[in-house]
This record gives sequence, structure tokens and C-alpha cells, in this order.
Amino acid sequence: MQRLKGTYRIAAAVVVVLVPVLAAGAFQAPYDFEHVPIAYTTSAPSDAISRLQSRIDSGETRLQFDQEHGYLPALLNELRIPRTSQSLVFSKTSLQLFLISPETPRAIYFSDDLYIGSVQSSPILEIASMDPKLGAVFYTLPQKESAKPQFQREFLACLLCHDTPITNEVPGLMALSVLTDRDGNAIPSAGTAPMSDRTPFKERFGGWYVTGTHGAQRTWGNLSVAATKETIGNAKTYVKRLDLEPGANVTSLSTRFNTKPYLTSHSDLVAQLVMTHQTRIHNLLTRTRFDVAAAAGNQERIRQAVEPLVRGMLFVWEAGFEEPVSGTTTFAEDFAKVGPRDHKGRSLRELDLNKRLLRYPLSYLVYSDQFDALQPPAKEQFFRRVREILTGEDASKDFSNLSEVDRKAILEILVDTKPEFASVTKAE
Repeated sequence: MQRLKGTYRIAAAVVVVLVPVLAAGAFQAPYDFEHVPIAYTTSAPSDAISRLQSRIDSGETRLQFDQEHGYLPALLNELRIPRTSQSLVFSKTSLQLFLISPETPRAIYFSDDLYIGSVQSSPILEIASMDPKLGAVFYTLPQKESAKPQFQREFLACLLCHDTPITNEVPGLMALSVLTDRDGNAIPSAGTAPMSDRTPFKERFGGWYVTGTHGAQRTWGNLSVAATKETIGNAKTYVKRLDLEPGANVTSLSTRFNTKPYLTSHSDLVAQLVMTHQTRIHNLLTRTRFDVAAAAGNQERIRQAVEPLVRGMLFVWEAGFEEPVSGTTTFAEDFAKVGPRDHKGRSLRELDLNKRLLRYPLSYLVYSDQFDALQPPAKEQFFRRVREILTGEDASKDFSNLSEVDRKAILEILVDTKPEFASVTKAE
């Protein structure tokens, strides 16, 4: 089994999922991750992984062990995570940095509420699962065959990076764009930023492989630079004149590293655009729930807590695209098929990819378990604000990204596909 060859071992307690903060100054002190009254570390999770563990323990589900990829294929199949979601990260921005390089990138697979990280030669899989009430819950799964494999919930080592200002100071997710040297070492002086739909296209995907086309637009994807005095000591100036052409419109990675150890040979651009949108929304949902719990019924505090979520899910200040973008797999088509759809056949999962991410710019995570688990006052405030915006009652410039056609379509889709929205707005 290639993944487990060699004598290297890593303690599960030092593994993080996705991309950690590069500066120690971002760590919380004195490491209070309980988030009263949420009780994060002492509450039993009810996420997809905890439910899967229950099925494994009862004998209802058995994960097949693959000699080459361990439990990864079975886990993706069981949790319905598409292989086309594979994104490859070559920056050494994980605590498994000594296993990650441009020749051996880390693979991330995701669905609406799950993220699986796989690193070559590592004896564990990294998992982040969105719990409806707790936010991101982190696990590792040993890549060792067992009749009943056991997921291990992780706390301090993951939360040191995944509960910081970058994640809205809640247990959350991040995907950073960083410039790296030829070995994949991040060059912090060049600047780092968590990616989302608000990130200018040119500043995305540093330290990531990207397969897809995007016209004359350029990104930091697929690029690394020589570690010189100029690139390290004067990185911000260097970046301004960095030649981005070699990383542009890449449709095959076969000449850059050996893709055979991976489940696919792609790192689909559209999948990465979707992932970097939803990681931010997950954090906003968690922050909203935590703040509403702390509001103790105070209506003004609830309003303030919900407003960032309203703006995030309506794509306020989305950076958008100057030209159409496309990936190299069927991810875009498969993603759009999931639904639900209104009586006209429209869905919030339909992608635009010409000027923006979604055809109807309201996040599809409005259908997620995490959204549905928001406290009733939070959902009522959210639906009330969305109705005000979509009907034109709130015509402020902040929502000028939404055309009249957009507003009408989103409103009709919500009424048809989100009964709770229809009942709350009708009652008013």
C-alpha cells in the first residue's frame, strides 16, 4: 500500500484539516475553545461522522479497506463525496508539512458539509465535519485495516489554527492563498489571505494546483518561485511583477508531478471556487449560532448577529469573473443536479461561471443541516431580511449586486423550495 510505506509515523493529535494559520500571533490564548454556552469540547457531536461511527459500531456499515488508498475510497462512497471535488494543495501549510510538496500535494475532497484530507504516506486521514450546532468538528481516521475503524475527535491541535480570527473566532475552516518556493514552503512576506468569493480572482489559489480555463484572467495557482533574497526579503514588490502566465489555463498536471497515486489527475477550478465559497459560509453560520446563543433573546443583538450571514449568503461584494471559467471534470454538472428545484425547474445550485459563481446568487447552504439548526429567532430574522431585500423594501446600494431579475427568481425559488421561508414571510 503506497500510502503507508516507510517508517514515518505521526501522532493524531498534531493533524489539522485544510490550511492552518501561518503566524503564531493568530493563535488564541489562553486556548479557551469551550464557547459557552455552546460547550464545544464537552458536547457530543451529531454530525455525519458521528452518525457513521454509530453505523460502523452497530455493524450496519462496513468500510472496505483499499490496499493503495486505505479507507479513502470507501469513505468518499459512504459519505457521497464526489471524487471530482479533488483539490490538490502543494504549499507546506499543514502540520504534516514534511509530507507535502509540489511533488506530493495534499488532496482535499468535499461535499456540502464534509471535508476529507489525504496526504501521501500518512497513516491517517484528516476530516472536518460540519456539526449542525457545534460548527466544524475535526477527526482523524487511522489508515490501518480494522473490522470497525474508529474516528478520533481532535481538539487542541486543530483548534489552535481552526478557531482564530481567520475563522471568525469559531471552530471553522479556511483555505489560504500563499506564494511558495520550489519546495512548497510558504513565503509569508508575500502576504496570505483566506479565499472566498470576495477574493479578487488574481489573488486566489496560491499554493494550489488548479486545472481549468479562465481566459485572460490570472491567478497564483500552479506557481512556485525560487527562494532568493528578492523573493523572501522583498516579496510584495516581487509579486507585483511576478509572471503568472506559466500557471494559467492548465488542463493537465501530468508534467508537474506524478498524478497516479491520486484518485483523479485533476484539481478542478470550479470545485475550488465552490469550496472557497462554502467554507466562509460555514464559518458565518457557526458565528451566527454562537452569537445568537449569547444574545439571550436580545432582539438588537440577534439582528446584528444575523446581518453578516445575510450579506454573505447573498454574495454582497462578490469579486466575480471578467471572463468565463470552467473546470476539467464533471464537477460543475454533478453539483447542479442535486437540487432542490422550484416549479420552473430552477435551483440555487445552478452555476453561472460567466460573471459570477451562482446563476441565482443566494447560497445553496440555506438547505444545509447547519442552517436548519439555527435558533428560530435567527432564522426568522434571516428570512425577514432576505424578504426585505428581494422585494425591494431594502433597496440600499449594499445589495446592488442583485438585479430585479435575480431578486424575483430567488424569491420564487425560496417560496417553492424552502417551506419555512414561505411560512415566516407569509405570516408577516
